[in-house]
Amino acid sequence: MGKKLYVGGISYNTTDDELHDLFSSAGTVESAKIVMDRDTGRSKGFGFVEMATDADANAAIQKLNGSEAGGRRLTVNEARPQAPRENRGGGGGGGGGGRSRW
Repeated sequence: MGKKLYVGGISYNTTDDELHDLFSSAGTVESAKIVMDRDTGRSKGFGFVEMATDADANAAIQKLNGSEAGGRRLTVNEARPQAPRENRGGGGGGGGGGRSRW
């Protein structure tokens, strides 16, 4: 199984396909996805690339970390596992608001 890489410093104009092409110069790319802002639909300037093998991932880190693409300096390293999200259920009761008769 491959290794997922974090890629920071991506130009805001870069597409998923361009990111895929950039990393394919270092090995076989399984997937490439730029993270988009949910509200604006614009790039957040970072993304994730999954390389086919650990060797491809290490080659991509060596080749592309600190390099320039689209006028910005890339940060490429192994992605950290995502922490599980807490259940953020809708809590919070109301205070009542009525007058106490005491």
